[in-house]
Amino acid sequence: MAITRIHVNQHVIRANGKTGDRNPVFTVKSRGKNNYAQTVEIYDEEGVVCARLVYSPDKPLSCGAKVWIETNNLVKLYD
Repeated sequence: MAITRIHVNQHVIRANGKTGDRNPVFTVKSRGKNNYAQTVEIYDEEGVVCARLVYSPDKPLSCGAKVWIETNNLVKLYD
């Protein structure tokens, strides 16, 4: 399976904040193609959603974050 990379376009987040636009902030790069989205779901081998990338400028988290990743799975941290 080809690797898929998800890029968070910070310049789009800033531009959306200035203009009020809601352009997609995620670029999903796979097999030489770029696809753009506001929300991205990541699935495991069984087809179950294991993580979700969210862009929510109108309802940010209480800390002010407009972009975040949600998962119910175990998360390991590395320095």
